[in-house]
Amino acid sequence: MNIVGARVDERLVHGQVANLWTPQLQVERIIVLDEKAAEDDIQKSGLRMATPMSTRLSVLPTEVAADHLKKNRYGKQRLFLVAKKPDKFLDLLNMGIKLDTINVGNMSKQDDTTELTKQVNINEHEADIFREISGKGVNLIAQLNPSVESRDLMKLINEKMK
Repeated sequence: MNIVGARVDERLVHGQVANLWTPQLQVERIIVLDEKAAEDDIQKSGLRMATPMSTRLSVLPTEVAADHLKKNRYGKQRLFLVAKKPDKFLDLLNMGIKLDTINVGNMSKQDDTTELTKQVNINEHEADIFREISGKGVNLIAQLNPSVESRDLMKLINEKMK
């Protein structure tokens, strides 16, 4: 597996992923982990339009993505995994996919969330998921785009959520 990036971003493929992260990481394929989008041709079409022309796109249920990754279906392609919520990455880890770092880029403010950064707002359930992911040895960072410094997500959670 040649996973060069993993990002939690509720917008999935958009300007930052397509125009900043994809060239920075020299991504050849973006894999969107989203069960609903995988079944919705209109949503898939919108994601394809947002994806750079030179980059392949797969929109898959998490279990299918894990199976494809385990079977090395993408060969030596440089892969960038994107999901709306952290639970998809926890699922991948539990299915045996190794991830070194997950970048948390955009989770919007809701009634039950705590602001960790201007762009990252999480609730207690999501904090528990991040704690579980961290416990599996995955480095968690908050970083909006490649030009800004990354921040240690677990440190932010420990400081701002009790």
